[in-house]
Amino acid sequence: MPAPGPARFAYWVPNVSGGLVTSAIEQRTDWGYDYNRKLAVLAENNGFEYALSQVRYMASYGAEFQHESTSFSLALLLATERLKVIAAVHPGLWHPGVLAKLGATADQLSGGRFAVNVVSGWFKGEFSALGEPWLEHDERYRRAEEFIRALRTIWTEDHAELAGDFYRIRDFSLKPKPLNTAERPHPEIFQGGNSTAARAMAGRVSDWYFSNGKDFDGVTEQLADVRASAAAAGRPAPRFGLNGFLIARDTEAEARDVLREIIAKADTEAVHGFGSAVKQAGQSTADGTGMWQDSSFEDLVQYNDGFRTGLIGTPEQIAERIVAYKRLGVDLFLLGFLHYLEEVEYFGERVLPLVRELEAQQEGAQEEATQAPSRGAGAAPRSGPVPAAARP
Repeated sequence: MPAPGPARFAYWVPNVSGGLVTSAIEQRTDWGYDYNRKLAVLAENNGFEYALSQVRYMASYGAEFQHESTSFSLALLLATERLKVIAAVHPGLWHPGVLAKLGATADQLSGGRFAVNVVSGWFKGEFSALGEPWLEHDERYRRAEEFIRALRTIWTEDHAELAGDFYRIRDFSLKPKPLNTAERPHPEIFQGGNSTAARAMAGRVSDWYFSNGKDFDGVTEQLADVRASAAAAGRPAPRFGLNGFLIARDTEAEARDVLREIIAKADTEAVHGFGSAVKQAGQSTADGTGMWQDSSFEDLVQYNDGFRTGLIGTPEQIAERIVAYKRLGVDLFLLGFLHYLEEVEYFGERVLPLVRELEAQQEGAQEEATQAPSRGAGAAPRSGPVPAAARP
C-alpha cells in the first residue's frame, strides 16, 4: 500500500556533540544553537517538513555535550516559519501532565508546529545516575503506552482521568490546550522501536512509528505488524517513518568512499560501548526483536542503523530508492548527514527534484492504468521493475 501524498522529509537535529556518526572523520556540523538555527531555516527552504531534536541526558559514547530537546525544539520553532519540530522525551524522566503543559505552550507559540517523540529508553546508565528505576523492556513499553494515552487525554479533554499502573490523573484540566487544526487535533505523537512490543504499541496509540534503518524486507515486515496491530485495535494505522543516513555525491564511487572512510575512522571504544548498552536494553525481549539486536559494528557507527537504508550514491540512485520505499508505505524519511549545511542544500537542489519527478511519473502511470480498458481478470498490472539502484 503506497504512502498517500508525496514523500515527506525530516532531519535529525544535531543538538548533541559528535555529529551523526561515531567516527573521527571530519563532520562540519555543530551542536550549538547558532549553527542549528541557520540549519533549521535552510532545511525548511530545502524540502524538509520536520526536524527531530534528539536527547541524551548525560555525556556518553562520543556525545559529550547535549542541549535538552524540548527547550531546543521551542527555540528552533521560534526561529522558523513552517518547520515542525519533534522533541524526544523519556517516560520515567517526565510526567505526562508536565510535558502536556510544556507542549501546549510550545504549540501555541509556534502556531501548531510542536510534536513529540516518546522514547521508551535504552540507556540504563541515565536512569541509574538519576536514581530512577530501570524497567525491563516490555514494561518500558507499557509505561510509554500509558504515557501517550495520558498525553492525548490531557490535550483533548477537560477533567482528564487516568487510572493506570504507572500514571494516575484525577480531574486534571489543561488550559490553554494545544491548537486543534484541520491537520491534527493535538501535537503529533511519534514513537520509535523495532521490537514486537514497540510495533504493537504503535498500532494501538501512536500517530507515527519511527523505524531504525532497514532494507526493503525489514520495512515490509514492520509495516505489516504495525498495521495488523492497528486493525486489531480498530483504529487507523500510524504513519511510518524510516531512519536513513544520506550520502549523496556526484558519483557512486565518491559516496562509497565516504562510507568506507566513516567506518575506517570509527571510534571503536565508543561504538562498542554504545553497542553493549543498547543490546543489553533490548535483550529482555522474549523473541529477540529489540532494537539493535542484529546490528553489526558497521551498522552501529551510525547509531540508528542509518547505513542499512541504503541512501548512498548519486542523486539519481538515492531518489529511486526513496520512491521505492515510498511504494512500500514509508511516509517520512528521517535523515542524517555528515556535513549538514552543505548536504541539506545539496539534497534540496539535486535529490528532491528527482524524487518529485519520479513521484509524478508514478502517479501518471497509475492514472493511465485506471483509465485504460480492462485487460481481463487474470492480467497482471503493468508496472516497471524496481530500478537496480533502488534494490537492496
